[in-house]
Amino acid sequence: MSSINLGRVIAGGLLAGLVINIGETILNVVVLAQAMEDVLRARNLPVLGGSSIGAFVFFAFILGIATVWLYAAIRPRFGAGVKTAMITGLAVWYFAYFYRASATVLMGIYPAKLTAVGVVWGLVEICLASIAGAWLYAE
Repeated sequence: MSSINLGRVIAGGLLAGLVINIGETILNVVVLAQAMEDVLRARNLPVLGGSSIGAFVFFAFILGIATVWLYAAIRPRFGAGVKTAMITGLAVWYFAYFYRASATVLMGIYPAKLTAVGVVWGLVEICLASIAGAWLYAE
């Protein structure tokens, strides 16, 4: 069994994080901007500003690195390629997108329709990010 190439995990993870950040920017600045602003205003919360956005960008890169690390970890069992990247993307999507988003709906923090758009968007986004990161990864 070969070891994980951490340099390639970071490189692929940064690419995956870039894909996530681009997707999140389009989602939150174009697709859901007004709806998110309305939800935050209805809950008497401020619109997200610079430090929050900076943190989200940083954590998207961390999520990208974690995604490629998971791909590298399961690659010996499932084989290299798009299929394994999709399996990785689905696993990360469940824990980082679906589970978290379901909790916010169940607690009444965000409406289900708004959350559903983000969750479906996230499925496409994280699968594309996983494929991009896996493309750069090699042992």
